[in-house]
Amino acid sequence: MPFYVQRGNIPPKRHIQHRDKNGKLYYENHISREGFSDVYSNLYHLRHPTRIAEVAEFVTYALKPAEDRVHRHRHLETFKFEPEGNWVFGRRAIAFNNDVVLKIAAPKEQGEFYYRNGIADEIIFIHHGEGTLHSYFGKLDFGPGDYIVIPKSVLYKLELRTENQRHLIMEATGPVQPPKRYRNEFGQLLEHSPFCERDIRVPEFVEPIDQEGQFDFVLRTTDGFQKYKFAHNPMDVVGWDGYYYPWIFNINDFMPITGKLHMPPPIHQTFQAPGFVVCSFCPRMYDYHELSIPAPYNHQNVDSDEVLYYVSGSFMSRRAVSEGSITIHPYGLAHGPQPGRYEGSIGKKETNELAVMLDPFRPLTPAQDSLLVDDPKYPLSWLE
Repeated sequence: MPFYVQRGNIPPKRHIQHRDKNGKLYYENHISREGFSDVYSNLYHLRHPTRIAEVAEFVTYALKPAEDRVHRHRHLETFKFEPEGNWVFGRRAIAFNNDVVLKIAAPKEQGEFYYRNGIADEIIFIHHGEGTLHSYFGKLDFGPGDYIVIPKSVLYKLELRTENQRHLIMEATGPVQPPKRYRNEFGQLLEHSPFCERDIRVPEFVEPIDQEGQFDFVLRTTDGFQKYKFAHNPMDVVGWDGYYYPWIFNINDFMPITGKLHMPPPIHQTFQAPGFVVCSFCPRMYDYHELSIPAPYNHQNVDSDEVLYYVSGSFMSRRAVSEGSITIHPYGLAHGPQPGRYEGSIGKKETNELAVMLDPFRPLTPAQDSLLVDDPKYPLSWLE
């Protein structure tokens, strides 16, 4: 994350004695990227964060490529997935490559455990539902439209407060950050950025929990999920500071950039990560040239696929898509507005569309579960 945050009770220097009013020593925990050469945070615990009471079950997990490997455009109606499972084990992989895994979740169970993704940074987009993310760093309340960014190996739990939860998850192999072109050399978001630090929500400090007992903990590893039991409640942090923590940005706080002529998708970019970018298509004014065509021109991907997740509103280039629809337009095939949409956009002044776009730089492999909600007629939807 691009700025420094300090919460709770911390000592004046790093790596020195830090004690409570009775003289008991707190235990420092350094969480860092790239060894000791990148961003980090220092946390101070009531107890050693290493206290594991039990190494429990290991659950194997592997991504399953779709049996239908036909190279074609795809339309996935993800709201056809019934609510099931919790916010980790209820996730369904939709597509993946070596840089990103795209998943859908409609959790209906709380999941009474703490979770740490040891292999990926996560973006959880909240389409529907409200709740609270609890972590070492404090709490973050979330609701519709929130992008929750959770760095790799952050220990957390989601408390779901409402029913009908719908989440879109992107699991990245490296850090998720605002686009580099919107930041100065110090990491500050520049004047032309479509959002700024005021839009970013960081954890609210919560008093430490001093509690012995056994607490379930699940770690995502390269080939599955390892279950453990902590010997105490891990939410025992008295204070922390640093640049490494979960944070939230709401899609409705993205201020679209518009132009006299149709602007390309990079102007909607919200995040970057190794091997892909995420864009936010938000309500905005259309182009204002006297001969403008607001709908996008046809485009043939050469170096990337295009994934769109439809949140709400009427999308100018698409018909027969609805809330929760995902379209995947793979490399090598042209895509663009469906019949009537190109001409029909002329004269329009604004759009109320809301969508999330994932652009990977390497081809995606459709996952087996995507076939359960696939519309096989979609590749032919450009016929007049």
